[in-house]
Amino acid sequence: AAAGRRFPPNMSFFAFTATPKHKTLAIFGRNGEPSHRYTMRQAIEEGFIMDVLANYVTYRTYYRLIKACDDDPNVERKKAARALARFLRLHPHNIAQKTEIMVEHFYHHTRHRIGGHAKAMVVTGSRLEAVRYKQSFDQYIAEKGYPIKSLVAFSGTVEDDKVPEKSYTEVEMNNGVREKELPDTFSKPEFRVLLVAEKYQTGFDQPLLHTMYVDKRIAGIQAVQSLSRLNRTHPLKEDTFVLDFQNDTDDIQKAFEPYYGRTLAIPTDPNEMHDARAVLSASGVIWADEIAPVVQALRSENDKEQAKVYAGLEPALERFGALTEEQQVEFRDALKRYINLYSFMSQVVPYTDQTMEDWYVYSRALRSVLPHRAGEGSIDVSSKVQLTHLKVSLAEGETDISLGDADPLTPPLVDGKQHEVDEETLEEIIRQINEALGRTLTGADKLVFDQMEQEWLEDDSLGDQARNSGIENFGLVFNKKFDSSMLDRLSKNEDLVLKILDSPAIKEALQAYYLERVYRSLRNEE
Repeated sequence: AAAGRRFPPNMSFFAFTATPKHKTLAIFGRNGEPSHRYTMRQAIEEGFIMDVLANYVTYRTYYRLIKACDDDPNVERKKAARALARFLRLHPHNIAQKTEIMVEHFYHHTRHRIGGHAKAMVVTGSRLEAVRYKQSFDQYIAEKGYPIKSLVAFSGTVEDDKVPEKSYTEVEMNNGVREKELPDTFSKPEFRVLLVAEKYQTGFDQPLLHTMYVDKRIAGIQAVQSLSRLNRTHPLKEDTFVLDFQNDTDDIQKAFEPYYGRTLAIPTDPNEMHDARAVLSASGVIWADEIAPVVQALRSENDKEQAKVYAGLEPALERFGALTEEQQVEFRDALKRYINLYSFMSQVVPYTDQTMEDWYVYSRALRSVLPHRAGEGSIDVSSKVQLTHLKVSLAEGETDISLGDADPLTPPLVDGKQHEVDEETLEEIIRQINEALGRTLTGADKLVFDQMEQEWLEDDSLGDQARNSGIENFGLVFNKKFDSSMLDRLSKNEDLVLKILDSPAIKEALQAYYLERVYRSLRNEE
């Protein structure tokens, strides 16, 4: 029996996994290391999967970008002011408000992607949240009359403490769609959004999934597996988008690093998009009067127009060939930056300048036919495939100002920590709040903080967490309690609470101050 369990000399055993665990590496690896690595980066470069981190943005950065573009002349005020104002006034602190943010983003940006067939997933923190999101999404979509249908995925039966006499099941909320039928139902054109609680965050294969809205704390392998639902390729899928309400970019980056093979890009000023276009204009390669004919030919459904695309790009190719090697490098860099940044920003800000969109379409076409190295005068044969692909995506999708494309290998703009929160005294924080309020905090205002601190010190769950974990893990729980406590006081202290929530610096400073204070107190430390 013992001999029978030995590995025969003529047999080998291999394990293939995207997210290897310690046990897997111990059994199949070499000294605990993989025998071979095929990283996400390599798979992305070779076109097998999408880069789900290329357009990853936290809500804080999403808010900041919209605010930064508020005075952008390329955002036509008459058309965009109302939408911008809505985003600037809303805070992602309850389901109804986040529903509006997600549905409006999907309707105005995501649904035009992948030839007009793009779908989205909403990752919720619990089964009850999934139920409430489903109700909120359906109500908001009906009020707006949007041609969008949603599905929800959760296991078992959910009881709602706010409606004790009512319980919910997945099948009931999906109008009779059985669990095993849900993936095929979601593939139908009319179903565009899938709201999930735990289910479908691993193994789910839907190439039309383009955008993910994350309203749940995720870390480690769970973060990799959840976000990787977006990485399936599709002939018309050029990019993905993640809007995260809960997580910090640094944590997501750490989760992906063991499998990814590189780090994320640092935050970028949205004005760099205009700077890149200015460099392209100054280069003398792109002439404004040559753009419209190429774009028109690309958008035409007549295949015979393809020849006009090449003819329209030929003068720019000749001018590019006349540049010095250094100038060509500068031009390529500016072209890449403009394409990447416009693709990303068009998923956040409602640009209404048709000239920018035409520049974007023309730039994508031009990049596809540029010679790979300096001195190569002929057009690479592969460019025909790339141009045809671009032509199909423009013809099948709506020619909307938000239609975009991104290079999945170079993330244009990803939120990171803007700064480390300094250890500021409470007096300094109060001074900042006073400046934001335009008045001095009253005794009643200060009582708000004393009441919240007392609540935290009396919270048994926080006490258990503080005594049994480090301050970083404690912070994950405490920050949610902090937000909840602020929201509880919104109706009675609206001016104070909204000013704090409007200022990430003040909110972070307050959280850092009370995090340390409450953690030490609960552990009976000085």
